[in-house]
Amino acid sequence: MRNEKINQGSFFRIVFTIALPIAFQNFLSTTASMVDTIMIGSQGELSVAAVGICSQITSLFFSCYFGFASGGLLFFSQYWGARNEKGINRAFGLSLTCMLAVSLLFGGTAIVNPELILGIYTDKKNIITIGAPYIRIIGFAYPLQVLAMIISFLMRSTERVKPPLVSSILALFTNFILNWILIYGRFGMPQMGAAGAAVGTLVSGMVNVLALFIFLLKDKKTVVLNIKDMFSWQDGFLKEYTGKCFPIIFNELFYGIGQMLINIVIGHQSESAIAAMAAFRVLEGFVFAFFGGLADASTVVVGKEVGSGRLMSGYQYVKKFAILCPAITFCICFTGLLLNRPMLSLFGLGAEAMFYGKYMILIYLAAGTIRTCNYIMNCCYRAGGEAVFGTMLEIICLFTVSVPATWIAGMILHLPFLAVFSFLYTDELIRLVFELWYTRSGKWIKPVTDLGRAALPEFQTELGMRRKRQRQIG
Repeated sequence: MRNEKINQGSFFRIVFTIALPIAFQNFLSTTASMVDTIMIGSQGELSVAAVGICSQITSLFFSCYFGFASGGLLFFSQYWGARNEKGINRAFGLSLTCMLAVSLLFGGTAIVNPELILGIYTDKKNIITIGAPYIRIIGFAYPLQVLAMIISFLMRSTERVKPPLVSSILALFTNFILNWILIYGRFGMPQMGAAGAAVGTLVSGMVNVLALFIFLLKDKKTVVLNIKDMFSWQDGFLKEYTGKCFPIIFNELFYGIGQMLINIVIGHQSESAIAAMAAFRVLEGFVFAFFGGLADASTVVVGKEVGSGRLMSGYQYVKKFAILCPAITFCICFTGLLLNRPMLSLFGLGAEAMFYGKYMILIYLAAGTIRTCNYIMNCCYRAGGEAVFGTMLEIICLFTVSVPATWIAGMILHLPFLAVFSFLYTDELIRLVFELWYTRSGKWIKPVTDLGRAALPEFQTELGMRRKRQRQIG
């Protein structure tokens, strides 16, 4: 335990071999869904606003199933560290079942009654008219989305980072080509506008899943999926899975609800403000997609170390990732601020929306950096086996600070849009203080493997001795 030191060379080797490929794959996957908003910009502000509102619905869907994916990743990475193939199979089967159930619920509602969902987010009838055909088609893509995510998570956690990257490139290329043909009516095809963008997203989702399945079935050396093991949830596994995943699911679900309430406030602002928010969400998504990939990579690395019994290594990796990732986020946001005009012009925004967009990016320069620091630490808690602390802290801060402040500013006081926007991230600084303390404490390391549990007493003793030496030096 005492020799588990992570030097800069080994850390950055992990970053370049595992973290960056995962980050780029995540970036490409998210980019594929954002291409719609960018390419629809030529159709005008209303189309951009409509697709932006539909993206908010997809974000809620994401929040409802991502808890199962994150829970699965926790088990995948720790079981991979312990080389427990049966455990990986069981976690994969249970996560997949739960995620598909959520996708069928959301997809069915979007297909049957898209106007109902859109009406929750905005009172603008013209936006609903444009958005309804788009979200109806996207509903068919929801099951494909969860399939792609859970397979990608399985591959990432078993250190197969190239196949998801290749499949994402294929999907992005397919989405771009089909959007170009169907949105604008090229090669004799009808000019479908927003609906054409939805068809491109649907077909690219099919390509992504097909490519992932091919890679998964061809690889017989890493982890082989076994149908019997995938649905063998006895011996207390279901209880353990539920116990670890429920806080994560609770976190993601209520976070999604909180964001939905905030998006409702945004949906009742001016059309220029809604369009500016749609454009900003795309730019924010680019930042968060890349950062989210780094967060997923840190989860894989930390989970593997904890699962294999190298607890001090896992602890040190978290502290290094918690510095690196926000620093990268700040650099990306600062670059975005410098290039705000050419980037925002891609969306066909008017002068007022362009003005909003510039200052939204400026606000996010500080807020986004703090947010990503909180996010990386919470992800690493989950990889270490602890999901309660980060969940309760995020939900309490969201619903006692950000949501009521944004709602009062936008729906009651009717403050100017940028003032309303500034309240969106007011909870992040409070969370940062508590999460820095909890990360340092090491209490989040709670292994699910026998190797990890056996190493826990020695880790706690070593951590206590380190703190004692630091107090003596200080």
